Amino acid sequence: MGLDAVIAIGSLLLPPLVDFCKKKFLKPSADSPEATMSTLATTSPATLPGYVESMSKWYEANCKYFNRDIAGEPAPWVVNLRAVIRPLGTCGALTILVIMVLASIYGLKPDPSMDETLTGIRYSCEAIVSSWFGDRITIGK
Repeated sequence: MGLDAVIAIGSLLLPPLVDFCKKKFLKPSADSPEATMSTLATTSPATLPGYVESMSKWYEANCKYFNRDIAGEPAPWVVNLRAVIRPLGTCGALTILVIMVLASIYGLKPDPSMDETLTGIRYSCEAIVSSWFGDRITIGK
């Protein structure tokens, strides 16, 4: 029971904790495009349109470089499959946990040789479900 609680609570709290640490300790650099535009707007507003245009071209070049291997749009079924993988996995893990609870309530005893396997499956399902809920908890905006 103790390891179950550690897995569930750890998977639930780890994503928001990492999010909090990133926001708290990894402050955005003062040398960002937004900081430069803010400085230009107050010190030399005439140069701001050129700077914005050059940043736009730079972002567009980065986007083209990043997408250099992509040829066309993926098929809609691929997009839909990728969108549904995690929710289906979470629902499947939750279903397995419910089946385990119902089996326990009805007194079904598995083969003793399967105890380690079922324990591993239970831990995995708890981590999957807790992690999914943990990703939904955010600190701040």
